[in-house]
Formats: sequence, structure tokens, C-alpha cells
Amino acid sequence: MTEIPEHLLKRAQAAREKAAASEAPAEAPAAGSDAPADPRIPAHLLERSKARKAQAEGGGAVAVQEKVASVVAAPAGGGGVPLSAGPGGHTQRLLTVVKSGSIQDVKASPVDKVHTWPHLLAAEFVAALACLAFTFFFSIFVNAPLLQQANINKTPNPSKAPWYFLGLQELLTMFHPMVAGVTIPGVGLIVLIFAPYIDKNPSNKPEDRKFAISLMTVHLMFWAVLVIIGSFFRGPGFNFTLPWRDGIFFEL
Repeated sequence: MTEIPEHLLKRAQAAREKAAASEAPAEAPAAGSDAPADPRIPAHLLERSKARKAQAEGGGAVAVQEKVASVVAAPAGGGGVPLSAGPGGHTQRLLTVVKSGSIQDVKASPVDKVHTWPHLLAAEFVAALACLAFTFFFSIFVNAPLLQQANINKTPNPSKAPWYFLGLQELLTMFHPMVAGVTIPGVGLIVLIFAPYIDKNPSNKPEDRKFAISLMTVHLMFWAVLVIIGSFFRGPGFNFTLPWRDGIFFEL
């Protein structure tokens, strides 16, 4: 149980002593036949004194009912005791004697979230530095020369798009341009956009996100296969060829 502060205990003791002192002179005139009541004594204290006297003389049940009726009927501004009053008519609020720590739950509940700064941005900055370092050292050991100046009178054969567009060029050899250039890429992008709304599992574990991971894997493998075929299995005239038989017709 929460310990009551010392100053509240002293205030309650003083209030009880004051109430006892005010009840003592109220009972003396009540013992007489028609002694006048002291106007300084509150009405509810006089009613309480009469009820106790009537109870002592044998009319306990009736006196108690009269006492309750008189207290309830007493107006709030006329000194009546509120219905929520405690022993002795005290009306201290519980919030003044209860410590805040016992009624407030300050224990933080764990959540699966972190702040953008520094957790996310720090990891992204380190990843960007790692990619920059890899590109820098890779360019030292691997030469990437430019091709000769373009000749408008001579079209290279085969004429291939950059590797990141070779998948789309490979689709153009299989389907109508409307299907290969608009329908298939558009359907793929729409499915990827709606994937988070279809698979709403908040878990980051691969075994819990089978739908999303399977969808992304199929998308990447489909595009990677098209790029590989267009890079190494297409020769002059963009015809199908075998790289181990006719060579590789691909330049960065």
C-alpha cells in the first residue's frame, strides 16, 4: 500500500480534533427540553447528534433513516455532507495521497521499428561508400575502352542495345512490339506495385514472405535470362547462335 504523506496525516488529525470539539457543545443543549441551538454549529452536526441520541434511547432504526434523509436533503451550500464523504465528513481526493508511479504505466513496450537517422541513413551511407570503392578499384584493373567514332555509312552487325535494354530487345524478336514493349513490362510493373498490398506480412524473414520473395525472384530471373540470351546467344542479324561455336558478339 502506498504510504500517506506526513503532512496529510497531520491535516486529517487536526480536522478530526476540530470536528470532535464542535460536536461536544452541540450535544449539551440537545439534552435539554427546548434549549436554543448555537448558530455557529452546522446543521448536519446537529442532525447527527440527534440521531445518536435517538439511537441510544432505543429508536435506532428510525433515527438512522431520519438522519440519512436529512443529510441527503441538505443543500450543498448549506453545509450538507456530500454523498462521497468519508468518515468524519472528510473529502480528501485520492489523487493527493496516491503516488503517480502506482497509477501510471511507464514501462515502454518493445516495437519493431528504428529511427531513420542514424540507423537507416548510416547503413545506406556505408553501402554507398562500399559500392564507390568497388567501382574505383574495378576500373583500375579492368579496361573499358571507348569504341571508334560512329560511321553513318556502316551499321554494326549485330546492332545491340545496351545490356540493360537487351531483355526488351529480345522480347521484340518474339512478340509484337505492342505486346513486347507495353503489355508485358506494364503487367510486370503493376504486379510489383501491388505486391506489398497483397502480401501484408510485416516479417522480414524469408520463410514468412514466400509470396513476395517468389514474385521478385521470378521477375529477376525472367529478365536475367532475356539479357543473357541477347548478350551471348545472338550473332549477326540478331540471329540465334552458340557462343562456344561461333564466338561472342557482345561488347560493353
